[in-house]
Amino acid sequence: MDGLLFFILDILKVPAVLVGLIALVGLLAQKKALPDIIKGTVKTILGFIVLGGGASVLVGSLNPLGEMFEHAFNVQGIIPNNEAIVSMAIEKYGTATALIMAFGMVANILVARFTRLKYIFLTGHHTFYMACMIGIILTVVGFEGIQLILVGSLSLGLVMAFFPAIIHRYMRKVTGSNDVGFGHFGTLGYFLSAVIGQAVGKGSKSTEEMNLPKNLSFLRDSSISISLTMMIIYFILAIASGKEYAEQLSHGQHYLVYALIQAITFAAGVYIILQGVRLILAEIVPAFTGFSEKLVPDAKPALDCPIVFPYAPNAVLIGFLSSFIGGIVGLAILGQLNWVLILPGVVPHFFCGATAGVFGNATGGRRGAMCGAFAQGLLITFLPVFLLPVLGSLGFANTTFSDADFGGVGILLGYMAQYLSKEIITGIIVGIFVLLVGYNYAVKKPIKEV
Repeated sequence: MDGLLFFILDILKVPAVLVGLIALVGLLAQKKALPDIIKGTVKTILGFIVLGGGASVLVGSLNPLGEMFEHAFNVQGIIPNNEAIVSMAIEKYGTATALIMAFGMVANILVARFTRLKYIFLTGHHTFYMACMIGIILTVVGFEGIQLILVGSLSLGLVMAFFPAIIHRYMRKVTGSNDVGFGHFGTLGYFLSAVIGQAVGKGSKSTEEMNLPKNLSFLRDSSISISLTMMIIYFILAIASGKEYAEQLSHGQHYLVYALIQAITFAAGVYIILQGVRLILAEIVPAFTGFSEKLVPDAKPALDCPIVFPYAPNAVLIGFLSSFIGGIVGLAILGQLNWVLILPGVVPHFFCGATAGVFGNATGGRRGAMCGAFAQGLLITFLPVFLLPVLGSLGFANTTFSDADFGGVGILLGYMAQYLSKEIITGIIVGIFVLLVGYNYAVKKPIKEV
């Protein structure tokens, strides 16, 4: 049984396989010809593998940047990291995680089918992380058996539909269409960024409108501008951390050459991600149409955060830098307050900050991208502080989840678990689902996009 569970878990947490299966079902539902089914399924999986490859290249170049920052400025603390905490927890809570994830995805389809939250969350690894966190919290307070799976999977299914729903009005501003939803558990930060962009960005030009002299026109190419900007950052941190330490990271390569290569590798990772996203969008939207028409009318695929990167590549870089600065400012504030230090992890600040920059730019141009991503950087610095007591009581005091929605859901569910009985928590979760279903059928009006 355990072997079967982990086989299912491995399929469901790999975005390429998960979304390939959805595309396959959609194409079959549309009764496409066999060559079209094969082409659409394989190209969807290919797009996600390209996307994952780009992310791996990018993360590989970001890790030494974070290490040089810590060494240069001699700071120690907790770096929020989803992978780290899940890898610690999975040995003990693996079965609960697998079951909650599998049935949570079924619950997501039921929520999308019978309520007005018409989004199918397709970011497999984030579903896996959220299932793990929910499983840990519920198991420790005494949930077990069918009650654990029911409450855990329904909680997961609800958040998988809720977060794409609250960000969709801004997702339409980013993409200019209504075809694709947004599925990444940093949504509270992106929503905050979009709202701040709306508040501060009146009259601000888009990050993509660069009025440059003719001899600097090459900077309009985002790959070049990202490479040159990251070169400056890598050079500064390589010099600040010292030649000896930087060459230890580079395994003997000259530290300035190493910094140069890592900067361009970073830009290469972004470029690969953009190509993967374009490939996915070309295949998944038409395939998903058949899936939604047959199983979940009007549903939209909610896809991972890099899906928005091609719409504003300059905002990606601005958002990353602004979020990281927000993380440094947050670290300084935590130091002044004598609270636990949350170090700015370069990887979460890139993916979440870049995405926040795109949403901030969509509502408030350059000013919105900078201010919105800065605020998101503060948010993912302070939320883990309040999540730590919940996780600390469960035996995970030295690490925590990084992205905003994990903080929001974990804090809410953790304090519910501390102060309410299992029966009351079960009643609240089931009651929310019943109310959403009842509202959908009581209010017969067509769903109005907000």
